[in-house]
Amino acid sequence: MDAWVYLKLIGSLALLMFGMKLMSESLQKMAGPQLRHVLGAMTTNRFTGMLAGIFVTATVQSSTATALMTVSFVSAGLLTLMQAIAVIMGTHIGTTVTAWIMSLGFVFNITPYVYPALFIAIILIYMKKRRIMGDFLFGVSFLFLGLSTLKDSGFSLMQDPDASAAISTFFANFNEPTFWNSLLFLFMGMVLTLCVQSSAAIMAITMILCSTGMLHIDQGIMLVLGENIGTTITSNIVAQKSNTPARRAAFAHLAINVVGVTWAIVLLQPFVDFVCNLVGFDRTMALGNAASAANLVKASLVLAAFHSLFNIFNTLLLIGFVRYIEKFVCWVIKPKKVDDEEDFRLNFITSGIMKTPELSVLNAQKEIVSFSERMQSMFSMVRELLVEKDEAKFNKLFTRIEKYESISDNMELEIAKYLDEVGDAHLSDDTKAKIRAMLREISELESIGDSCYNMARTISRKVQNKQEHFTEKQYEHMHQMMELTDNALSQMNVLMAGRKEAHNVNTSFNIENEINNFRDQLKSQNINDVNNHVYTYGIGTIYMDIINECEKLGDYVVNVVEARMGRKQHEP
Repeated sequence: MDAWVYLKLIGSLALLMFGMKLMSESLQKMAGPQLRHVLGAMTTNRFTGMLAGIFVTATVQSSTATALMTVSFVSAGLLTLMQAIAVIMGTHIGTTVTAWIMSLGFVFNITPYVYPALFIAIILIYMKKRRIMGDFLFGVSFLFLGLSTLKDSGFSLMQDPDASAAISTFFANFNEPTFWNSLLFLFMGMVLTLCVQSSAAIMAITMILCSTGMLHIDQGIMLVLGENIGTTITSNIVAQKSNTPARRAAFAHLAINVVGVTWAIVLLQPFVDFVCNLVGFDRTMALGNAASAANLVKASLVLAAFHSLFNIFNTLLLIGFVRYIEKFVCWVIKPKKVDDEEDFRLNFITSGIMKTPELSVLNAQKEIVSFSERMQSMFSMVRELLVEKDEAKFNKLFTRIEKYESISDNMELEIAKYLDEVGDAHLSDDTKAKIRAMLREISELESIGDSCYNMARTISRKVQNKQEHFTEKQYEHMHQMMELTDNALSQMNVLMAGRKEAHNVNTSFNIENEINNFRDQLKSQNINDVNNHVYTYGIGTIYMDIINECEKLGDYVVNVVEARMGRKQHEP
């Protein structure tokens, strides 16, 4: 056998995987933001959640993308675990569309239509407004071209006596439909999917082997069942680095498929007979004649039909037990004993589970929301530090603020690094604009952390130098200024966690004007008080340092708000 056939086989598989990836990413660019809103809205109960999972997965052609989007929503508190489980069940049905798309490449000769599609795609690529549509056409074309080449290579392999005999002999050793043979192919499907990181690629290989007669349809179906488990193991491995809700959702994904595979193995023979009769496939027909060749053409349809019916039946069977699945995964996956507030650990983007740039931006946004909330917590500590009289508690609180300042520096660097990696991908113009805004947001948030730390150091120096106490009026004014600043931070966090279209940005601007006016008023009053010997020049300087730092912090808050709203830099 010519070595080129094997290289062609490998290359066509790579082309198929690349086409699938390009098609999925293009669909997410076209519909990603809208689908995220659909996913958030269509989860009022388990049934609408399931429908949302089906719809979104069928649209973006990636169950992984939908599952990870769902996990992100759970982590952010936008979905409950029970709602997420229902959505994940829906993804199992939605992902079966991929198998039907591939089966078309085996039943019909789509190759003649691929080359015109590639020509149209390259024209669209150079049209700025139609570039994503061009990417989508390229992805579909590469997918079907890879399938066609894979099919031709498989038949070429079958025509070689030595290669055909070796492969057929290997699989013939496991032709008997015994329990252990079934488990072997189930395990093979799991391992291959885990290694290749693409259940669609393994499904394509399974279709090739069954369509050429190298692999019996029973063995192919066991590979399909193994693929269903294998595709969930990856997300579980990756989710170990994420937070508890993400790990629970990933484990629910695995548990649902394990339960499904268990009952499918018990009812395998009648189930396979039912699917074969439905498609019109004779699983007992001997090879070597025209009738068997026509019969084998339907093998890919059998696999696609089995994949769909298995996931539909499994979802309908378990949809009524969502609450018990939730209790089970919560019992198995215990919360990690880590204080997220006190330990630097990015919750949304360190795991790397987002494999597509458009959805990676969503995770980055959730991380920035967490960053923003931490900065308000840090400011609350500064307010506590101002009035703390106990030396031990004061030192402990100042140490916490120092730690938060370090956390803010690390969060800025890590999120910026992540966004930089995402930015290297081929992105839509809207997503590029979002990334630029996010980079500006994290820079301003880090500046908020610096302002909080500067105030804490000013208060600490006053205590260490045993300087005179602030007057009651000074305390009152600082509390008023800090209350205004905290209101500004609260408004910022409302905007960061919600939809910007629903936010009245004038609220933030009004608070900023109040802060500026109050700072000017206190500045004038401070000069008069020092001249009138109400307090010393030294304590007056410390007092105004804190007031001025609050005003600076307010400017940074407005800059974050404007970045989020897509406005230009705020001028103090």
